[in-house]
Amino acid sequence: MNKVAITGSNGLLGQSLLNLLLLEKEKYQVFGLSRGKNRSGRSDFSYISIDITDEKKLKKILLEIQPNFIINTAAMTQVDDCEINKKACDVLNIDVVKWLAEVSNKINAHLIHISTDFIFDGKKGYYKETDAPNPLSYYGLSKLKSEEVLLTSKTHFTILRTILVYGKVFDMSRSNIVLWVKTMLAQNKQITIVDDQFRMPTYVEDLALACKISIDKKATGIYNISSNQLLSIYKIAQQIADVFQLNKNLIKPISTSTLNQRAARPTKTGFDLTKSKTELGFLPKPFKEDLKRFKETLK
Repeated sequence: MNKVAITGSNGLLGQSLLNLLLLEKEKYQVFGLSRGKNRSGRSDFSYISIDITDEKKLKKILLEIQPNFIINTAAMTQVDDCEINKKACDVLNIDVVKWLAEVSNKINAHLIHISTDFIFDGKKGYYKETDAPNPLSYYGLSKLKSEEVLLTSKTHFTILRTILVYGKVFDMSRSNIVLWVKTMLAQNKQITIVDDQFRMPTYVEDLALACKISIDKKATGIYNISSNQLLSIYKIAQQIADVFQLNKNLIKPISTSTLNQRAARPTKTGFDLTKSKTELGFLPKPFKEDLKRFKETLK
């Protein structure tokens, strides 16, 4: 029986992971750590309400649980907010990872950590795990520093880099690109979407599965996890309209430069998924196929 502690268990990935691991209760004993009340809609796991930026409390709880695996799904991911609140970003995205690594080292736990395509500058696309990072934003820099914490630690770790995660869980505090586009179009509202940024969106169920595979295989190192087609964000929105049978004429293309965003975004990310396929047995699909799977779950 593996004891698994999930930080950020109220989030999109956190709840998806709970749902996946709790299908095999004989294999995993699950502990969810998150702020406020348990929002997962389930009570068949141990929920601990905690502000994980409280170092003492976080370490005390994890030392009591003695998990075999810690999955860190908590992060400050709003790119412009990170630019404004650098201190808060540092604490959640870097310091917490340091503390988790220290605990993992002490109790010999395996730490699974989520990172991002935003550690790259977006000049080439289809990034390999070994490509040199060059973040354009403070968010990207904070996630790169979190990776460096693990790479220089003595901890057993897995880093899963991912892109534009979407999906739906029981009680959500934040939306994501698919739900937002779907909602706006369903309300017949016109939306503007950038056509000069390119991404490979990730269905949250696939990211949760990659976390589970990382546990089962005790995979160590860095892995890329996403869908397998590089699309402009405008094209992504059009495919959402197609799959949900909504009016794509309401989607208007614009260029990034018109947005005046505080933080710079990489133009073209996307991953080379060869390593994840061969070492993890991860099977990425085209975005449209993942969307159809997602649509089925909404029924």
